[in-house]
Amino acid sequence: MIPYVVPTLLLLLLIYNSIKILMEYERGVVFFLGKFQIVKGPGVIIVIPILQKMVRVNLQTVTMDVPSQDVITRDNVSVKVNAVIFFRVVDPQRAVLAVQDYLYSTSQIAQTTLRSVLGQSQLDELLSKREEINVELQRIIDQQTEPWGVKVSAVEVKNVDLPQEMLRAIAKQAEAERERRAKVIHAQGEFEASQKLSEAAMILSNPTALQLRYLQSLVEIGAEKNSTIIFPMPIDILSVFTKKV
Repeated sequence: MIPYVVPTLLLLLLIYNSIKILMEYERGVVFFLGKFQIVKGPGVIIVIPILQKMVRVNLQTVTMDVPSQDVITRDNVSVKVNAVIFFRVVDPQRAVLAVQDYLYSTSQIAQTTLRSVLGQSQLDELLSKREEINVELQRIIDQQTEPWGVKVSAVEVKNVDLPQEMLRAIAKQAEAERERRAKVIHAQGEFEASQKLSEAAMILSNPTALQLRYLQSLVEIGAEKNSTIIFPMPIDILSVFTKKV
């Protein structure tokens, strides 16, 4: 029995090392004597030890933070910008054969592209046209990683850190813009009020309308307090009553 124990253990160890289980989101790139053979998975696969070697590749979407980059915009403003990139492997064979480490390489491409694209933008564009910049970053990075079998689905610029003096300048600019809008609104109100007054003056130029306005004013004043009020009354108002007499 003892002579068979060692071979049995070796056989069990060989079988154990030969059976590989790949999850639904994993693929196995199999090499035979160092040469690419096939992509397998998911499920249970058999890999012959010594003769074959398998490299696991995860197909799930990877969320990677791009470290803050020092960027000088086209209008010579120094800012710090960081971003986040979403990508996944769509071709396991190229992800293993075409690049040594697709995660590290994608990160480096994202950093250099971030500096390059943002360096061609002005500060106002960087702050106001974020969506357009994100689309441009995604297009360029995806073009660079496509030979590696990596698909970049989205790139989002997260934070733009401005120098303190630039923050103060932007605050002053915003305050000046608010004052300008307030003055425009005030002037618009004065213009509309003057139009209404002009229309009212034209209506009151009619003697009958003017008399009615005087009478309405008397009623309003008399309703407020029980007191004697001397109110100047034009003779034209009394002429209406004298004509009937």
